[in-house]
Formats: sequence, structure tokens, C-alpha cells
Amino acid sequence: MANTPPPYARQASYITETLKVSPSSIKLTPSPEPLHPYDSPTVHIDDPETEEVIKAAAQLLHQSKCVAFPTETVYGLGADACNTEGVKNIFSAKQRPLDNPLIVHVASLRQLRELLPPAQLSTSSPPKACQEGVIPEVYEPLIAKFWPGPLTILLPLPPNSRLSPSVTAGQPTFAARLPEHPIALALCSLSRLPLAAPSANASGNPSPTTAAHVYTDLQTRIPLIIDGGSSNVGLESTVVDGLHNPPVVLRPGGISVEQIRACGGVWKDVIVRKSDTEDHDAAPQAPGMKYKHYSPRAGVVLFEHGAKQPSQKNIRPMNVAGTGWSGRVGFLRTRTWPEGVGANEDKRWTVFERSLGTNGSDISRALFAGLRELDDLGVDVIYVEGVEETDEGLAIMNRLRKAASVVVRRVP
Repeated sequence: MANTPPPYARQASYITETLKVSPSSIKLTPSPEPLHPYDSPTVHIDDPETEEVIKAAAQLLHQSKCVAFPTETVYGLGADACNTEGVKNIFSAKQRPLDNPLIVHVASLRQLRELLPPAQLSTSSPPKACQEGVIPEVYEPLIAKFWPGPLTILLPLPPNSRLSPSVTAGQPTFAARLPEHPIALALCSLSRLPLAAPSANASGNPSPTTAAHVYTDLQTRIPLIIDGGSSNVGLESTVVDGLHNPPVVLRPGGISVEQIRACGGVWKDVIVRKSDTEDHDAAPQAPGMKYKHYSPRAGVVLFEHGAKQPSQKNIRPMNVAGTGWSGRVGFLRTRTWPEGVGANEDKRWTVFERSLGTNGSDISRALFAGLRELDDLGVDVIYVEGVEETDEGLAIMNRLRKAASVVVRRVP
């Protein structure tokens, strides 16, 4: 039942526009020292056409509509995080399970503090100070090093929170991040809204890293896609919970566990939650913890690092697409599979082979696009070469395991 479309959601139909903008025309004036540069920065847009598109998107957001926009990780589908109608439209457009929480995106630390519980101040404190919340101290080293960027932190939800209850899925916490992409920052800043924004794909599909991917999944479901080019990280943000000791990585992503541990303090002991929520009736604490994700229509066979590569003998029986066998097979190589790994002398199948690259950043950036490309070519099954689970590899393998129908493990 958890994966059924939201019962309240009557899907609106739109003529979806895709409008290109110039990310380089967006300039940011940082906050003065000793404040964090993104405590309360000022955003300027030099290109009138880009500014017009961002303002039009902001107007749609104020009308409770959804807008797709690029971030450095993947494209997001944004709505006003404080407007329940707008947030419900996200779930409707994506056909996303209702108990899967959303990440709130902000343009500044000040915008985030407005969503947090206020500090316990003395009666002599100025009234203005009492209106602003406090970011938990435990996150200070991460914010200093990784924000803006692909890191999401779990924060306490204040009583009578401004955030829509649909954002948190009934949890006493909410997830937030300060993105690095100039378009995401400009949209949060010009709209003056915190934006709830999961990936801008149909729920369960590979996440989109281009505007074209978004259009494929969500055409007629949303009014506007802002095209700012390809996302340069390619995997979603890392989600961390610093409200527990030791802190926990709830979802690996664009910031590696090794980078987090290097921050020292309590973060040197951060643990990684590798398994999904065991209680399938319980709401996950953060996105990416419970449901099958990132999966193309074709079956995916994941070969873990060190597993014997696929051979002509085991390709045909491993068809896991669940449909008739058309004889079209895809391969995604990384570090060790040779070029031509799927070649067959008797031409029993047609091979479509792509290299994702050899270093972690390239593989991360190309992964979702590679799955989508082979899916669009109509392959029955995609064989993927896995990587070591260090640095970016932990997030890469997390996404691939969620996409895979079959996992081939290394034989000791």
C-alpha cells in the first residue's frame, strides 16, 4: 500500500515549458566576516532573461505549483515547504509514497534559522533575537566545510512549525540543506521561500541530471522546468543525523563518509546506516532509506567489486526484465571490465556498452544518465560493474543496490 499513488491527489495537467537560463549570470555577494559567507548573502542576476525565468518560477511557487530546477546533485522538484497544497503537488507529480520525507532547501543560514526552535534566552535579550532559531552546535564544522554543497542535516522540528506536515512525514525532525548551484540559490532567495525539493523524477526512476530527463518523466505534470545544464555531482546529497551520539549517515551521497570523519570531534566516530528501514510500516527518517529507487524499466544486474565479470554463458539466463527477450543487452563499465565485455561471436544479442569512467566523481556524475540512456535504447537487462565502497563508492553502490534486481557477489 505504501507505493500506491496519493489518494488525495488529482493530477493536474500542464503544457510543460522548459526554459534555459545562464547559471554564470547569477552572482552572490557573501556575508561580511566573521559570519559564514552564506549567513545572509545577496544574490544578483546580470542576465535579464535568466532573471525573468527565475521570477516567473518564484511566482508559480507562490501559487502552490511545482517547479523543476537544477542543483549540483540532481534536478529537484520544488514547492513552498510551508504550503501544504504545494507540497502535496510534489507527491502527486512524482507519485511518491506519502511517508517518504522531503528535504528543505534554503538560500542562507538565516533562512534556515527561521525554521528552527528559538534559543532559550534571558528576559533581557532583544526581542528580535528571540524570533530566530539556533542551528545545533554539532553541525558547525560540517556547515563550515561543506555548505553550500551536497550535504543534508537532520534538525529538530519546532512546536507549531511553519513547515507543512507533509514535508516531515510525521517525524519530529526535518532535513535541510544549502545547495551550491546558483539557480537553486537564486530561486530560494528571490522567492523568499524555503523549498521542499526531492529529485524531479517519477518516483522509483533513476534521478534526473538534465532537464531532458525531467521532461521525460514529468511532462504534463508540472508547468515549468528550468534548464541550467547538467548536474555536476550526479548523486543526491549525503544525509546526516547529528542529533544522536554517535552521529549517523542516513544516506550516503555527494559528501563521503571519509570527508565527514575528517572534520573531527564527534564526527570522527560517525557510523553509516547501510540497511534500509526494517519496519516497512514505519516512516523513514530521510529520503532514500526505505523504497526501491533509481531503477530503470530494464532489469539491472549488479556485479559487486571483485565479482567475476559476465560471460556469454550467463548473460541470456540472467534476463530479469520480466518481459519477452528482445536480445538487446546493456553494459555499464567502470574500472576493470574490458571494452567489449558483452561482445558475442554468434550475434545472439545486440550489445549497447557504455563506460561510466574510472574515478569516483566521473562514475557518480554519469551513473543515472547511463541507466536512463540504456533504458531508452530498449535493452532487456543492464549489467553494471560495481566499485569499492570507499569515498564516492559507498554512495554509488547504495544507489545501484536499490536499482538492482539481481546482485552478483564476489566469491571468496
